[in-house]
Amino acid sequence: MEIFEITKEFPKEETYSLIDQIRRSSRSVCTNLSEGWRKRKYEAVFINKLRDAAQEAAETQTWLELALACEYITRNIFQGIDEKYEHIFAMLNTMEKKVGTFCK
Repeated sequence: MEIFEITKEFPKEETYSLIDQIRRSSRSVCTNLSEGWRKRKYEAVFINKLRDAAQEAAETQTWLELALACEYITRNIFQGIDEKYEHIFAMLNTMEKKVGTFCK
């Protein structure tokens, strides 16, 4: 929800480009993880969804970097959200490494 809230302040001309893209990719992190969790009895599917979530998280970070470069967000906002995404990457990586504990 944090990204949704900050993008409300972006210029209107970004509605169908940056705003849509960053909202879509940030939401896809959650939806991919949810889909993977529901299908966790299939280890390969679970791993694939974890990787999809990581790719969407990386895309979101890229959009955030662009928003920072365009001065739509401050460095403090960027750093706070970026740290959260780095934490998400670490969790997804751990989940993939310990896939057996999730896929029983």
